[in-house]
Amino acid sequence: MRLGKDLVGKQIISITDGRSLGNAKDIYMNSELTDVTGIYLGSEGLIKRKHFLINRGDVVVFGIDAILVRNSDVVGEENEMPETVSWVRLSKLNKREIDTPGGTKVANIGDIILGEQGNITGFALSRVYVEGPIEKNGTIPRTAVIDTGGDDGVMTVDLTKAENPGAVEEKAPADPVPAPLSEEPEEIEIIAEPADEPAPEEAEAESETEEEASE
Repeated sequence: MRLGKDLVGKQIISITDGRSLGNAKDIYMNSELTDVTGIYLGSEGLIKRKHFLINRGDVVVFGIDAILVRNSDVVGEENEMPETVSWVRLSKLNKREIDTPGGTKVANIGDIILGEQGNITGFALSRVYVEGPIEKNGTIPRTAVIDTGGDDGVMTVDLTKAENPGAVEEKAPADPVPAPLSEEPEEIEIIAEPADEPAPEEAEAESETEEEASE
């Protein structure tokens, strides 16, 4: 398990010329808290401070001893990247409260758990208020998150998924497969309709004709 804090403080090196671009001061994440989006390098200036960062797309590898980036020109200013407005820094996420939809206080976030591609797979907890699997593991998987808490500062999770991250959801039964059509044609019963009976006048005419023929 690799934590986000493991990246903070690491030296950032360009792979093209080996130049050191500074050290990671913090980490940026998207508002959905699913991926690392950049590395914060710090700020400078007294009156109008400039904040510097490196976009996640320019990172080649989050190494064990250093973070390697494409070249020496990847450092940019935060105000030059409009997308950073919605980004969240790890330092701002720490201690964010976690509760359930019913309002039960579960824990506080202590760190993020990273996957191999810089994706966020879960959250390490700094304090737990419930007993059971969450207290024992000290983590909550990202799949259990219902609301990241970007609006009110409180993350909401599905307690069942948080306690059983490996549980497989039950699938709805599949629709029944219709029986195959019979290859033999169905027998059709033909019912003959009775012939129309002749009208009384026609019956009398036919009778007289028969009598004349007999004479």
